[in-house]
Amino acid sequence: MAFRDVSGALVKGVAAGAVGTGVMTGYQMAQTKLQGGAPSTTPADAVEKTFPVSTSGKQEKMRLASLTHWGYGTAWGAVRGLLGATGMSGTAASTVFFGLVWGSALTMLPALDLAPKPQEWGPKALGEDALMHGIYATAVGLAYEAMS
Repeated sequence: MAFRDVSGALVKGVAAGAVGTGVMTGYQMAQTKLQGGAPSTTPADAVEKTFPVSTSGKQEKMRLASLTHWGYGTAWGAVRGLLGATGMSGTAASTVFFGLVWGSALTMLPALDLAPKPQEWGPKALGEDALMHGIYATAVGLAYEAMS
């Protein structure tokens, strides 16, 4: 595989990551509105626990949460691009991608004390989280394949 094949796959993956993040954001916003909840500050909380960054006030925290959410989701697209560069079929690559993304969330957030361990969630919460990450992974995969 030539380097340009990998670099092209990375560029497509990052673009697909942005598309997937947009789709997931739309789903999250609709779900939050239907359930009468508030937008999540978890992405900002993760940054504040990981880096020497702090926010002052709700508006600043929401901006950091949004920036982190979009940056993280877009950057994960590079991984989908690398999977595509291996020659793996679109369905297989998207399935592996879903496992990596969801597994990362299930591991990272409890490690940062931002969520309970998955075994403490219960089936409904796990199902909802899997659905949200599945929507993201599917949208990223479809966008990536459309660009290929």
